[in-house]
Amino acid sequence: MTKDIILASQSPRRIQLLEWAEIAFEVVTSGADETYPDGMDIEQVPVFIAEQKALAVKDKVMNAFHAQYAHKPILAADTIVVVDNTVIGKPLNREHAIEILTSLSGKTHSVITGVVILKDDKKISFSDTTKVEFHSISQEQIEYYIDKYKPYDKAGAYAIQEWIGVVGIKKIEGDFYNVVGLPVSKVVKALQSLYSA
Repeated sequence: MTKDIILASQSPRRIQLLEWAEIAFEVVTSGADETYPDGMDIEQVPVFIAEQKALAVKDKVMNAFHAQYAHKPILAADTIVVVDNTVIGKPLNREHAIEILTSLSGKTHSVITGVVILKDDKKISFSDTTKVEFHSISQEQIEYYIDKYKPYDKAGAYAIQEWIGVVGIKKIEGDFYNVVGLPVSKVVKALQSLYSA
């Protein structure tokens, strides 16, 4: 069993995945900046952002909740979608969401989640990549999905566990849960190694 941790995210999907993994956790949001340096290697982008989130929560914990949380591991994650070597973030509005899903239609894209775990002076960081191939999706399907599900808080403007994933995805290679928002089995192994070290 894994001991309790601090989750540096209020993502309902990450919360649900940790609950399914039966990991006890407290949510402390980071408010961290999610930008990254120009020219950074794409694989490093989500790890860099996750580390900014983890460090922001560590500062918050040390300043405000020192005695209660000081030695708990802090878990932070960030997920990006990459298509045609371009990072696709969260949609700015309806038109942008339509543009993003149109760019994913009929193509394979990568979903990369960066994970950082901090505990005292220890740090574990890694990323996990899943390849997702969409069938060709019609404009009508794209607009229906966006108007019904409003995926404005999701990188790539979709959630694999929603309607668009059920009807639109042709194939995935890699960890399904990574696309949902967290490569949970790798996180569990990382936490176990942290406590056994």
